[in-house]
Amino acid sequence: MSNISIKNAADIEGMRVAGKLAAEVLDYIGPFVTPGISTGELDRLCHEYMVNVQKTIPAPLNYCPPGYTPYPKSVCTSVNDVICHGIPGDKVLKAGDAVNIDVTVIKNGYHGDTSRMFYAGTPSILAKRLGDITYECMWLGISKIKPGAHLGDIGHIIQVHAEKAGYSVVREFCGHGIGKVFHEEPQVLHYGRPGTLEELKAGMIFTVEPMINAGRREIREMGDGWTIRTKDRSLSAQWEHTILVTETGFEVLTISPQMPAPPAFIAA
Repeated sequence: MSNISIKNAADIEGMRVAGKLAAEVLDYIGPFVTPGISTGELDRLCHEYMVNVQKTIPAPLNYCPPGYTPYPKSVCTSVNDVICHGIPGDKVLKAGDAVNIDVTVIKNGYHGDTSRMFYAGTPSILAKRLGDITYECMWLGISKIKPGAHLGDIGHIIQVHAEKAGYSVVREFCGHGIGKVFHEEPQVLHYGRPGTLEELKAGMIFTVEPMINAGRREIREMGDGWTIRTKDRSLSAQWEHTILVTETGFEVLTISPQMPAPPAFIAA
């Protein structure tokens, strides 16, 4: 598809800076994810860190795609059965809650986009396993990225790994191209067939951000117009990195000192 932008050297450098800053927001907020804190307080802390410390712009704040109302907060906090786009507010985290915090910052016009799973206190065995398998899914997808590979290769390996664990892949939301625009081509599906969809070329930048449900894949949209939950109320997990396709493979742009290490099978 010709409308996938190929980034030049200046774009790539700008995206490295933005990606690193986005990941550092997650480093900063992690210690605050404890039982008793509200999602609104997590948002406030992230917002102040981005605006006052990093001098970045929180991309989600007032973000308004066609057909949506403006998003009212600076990060997304998706707790337990919330798949994505959970709006921070009065909800207080309880011991064992699993929460995805999704951060996108804008620095010098470039977007850095990344998310991680956090647990308030000790998670249930189910929640921890779902989070771990989802993390493996993301990294397996990333591991397929190189020039000449296809987007379908990424989706396929994610789908196989999730379903083998007894989980399901959310279909309605996917990864996306990113740069000076928050969401651009291509769409990066987290299911599919190898060798299908667009061929990857050096200079493409996009997110890999699988949303994996412990139960069925069906979703339901909440009345706020943003929050998406699992229809069967099962747990959901998500991890996200922003990736550059290099001449020889991939480079993860959303890196920071405290980001979790890749799984051993990737490091090898």
